[in-house]
Amino acid sequence: MTVQEIREKIQAGLPGSEVEIQDPYNDGVHIKAIVKFSGFAGKSIVEQHRMVYATLKDELKAEVHALGLETKV
Repeated sequence: MTVQEIREKIQAGLPGSEVEIQDPYNDGVHIKAIVKFSGFAGKSIVEQHRMVYATLKDELKAEVHALGLETKV
């Protein structure tokens, strides 16, 4: 799964979100996602992260070794 594909899946699952994806080790398996989404308002950090993980579903387990996640409203 490419950085672009990860960005597109998150944006498709959270319409209107702003998503920045970083691959700090340039290895394609250690990814950092920064997601800004108005739908996070009023939700806990855990709930916000679950929303992002839900957009990636099984691809996350199969293709990404580690996902650092930062969410913002």
